[in-house]
Amino acid sequence: MDVAEAVNRRKSVRAFLPDAVDNDVLSELLVTASRSPSGGNVQPWRIYVVNGDAMTRFRTFIAERPPGAPAYDIYPPSLHEPYRSSRYKLGEQMYESIGVGRDNKAGRFAQFAKNLDFFGAPAALFCFIDRAMGPPQWSDLGMFLQTFMLLAQEAGIDTCSQEAWAVHEPAVMEFGGVPDELRLFCGMAIGRADWDHPINSVESEREPLDVFATFL
Repeated sequence: MDVAEAVNRRKSVRAFLPDAVDNDVLSELLVTASRSPSGGNVQPWRIYVVNGDAMTRFRTFIAERPPGAPAYDIYPPSLHEPYRSSRYKLGEQMYESIGVGRDNKAGRFAQFAKNLDFFGAPAALFCFIDRAMGPPQWSDLGMFLQTFMLLAQEAGIDTCSQEAWAVHEPAVMEFGGVPDELRLFCGMAIGRADWDHPINSVESEREPLDVFATFL
């Protein structure tokens, strides 16, 4: 698989098969992903992996803890156009794929709650960053996570990065024994997609080149 194929095949999978992913495979992917660029070679990512028995324990642990306020604004308080429409359209596509109407608040909440089960994935990671870091280092996290996801595609493994975990930062930190100087950026579900599930048929759209690029 070349890089372009991995980019085009990667998608946010929201229904996984229970097939196990070996920690040795995850370790290899993480080591290779650590070649991602970062300003000044700071390498600000701190990764905690949840797999196997740890995943079983975590699911029990998190089920007993209510969500709180997000650790950061996942979206700007007043998301304006064209960004608002892009986000809204994707949400409507997802709910439509599983037959959840706009007025079905219970159904929408139940689907969102699947974030906190990693959509059934057998493995996951949490990405943390030192609280002293600023926006440039947060950008570095994105490059690391994208590199990991593309490498996972090459290895036949699917993923879904999840900022929704920001509402459970204290619980995640408690479970992982994470030091207070770190803060949670996101989780990531890791496994093999259940391609028979209708929600995985959703294809998010991309803006045309002339919308996002200007050639001077």
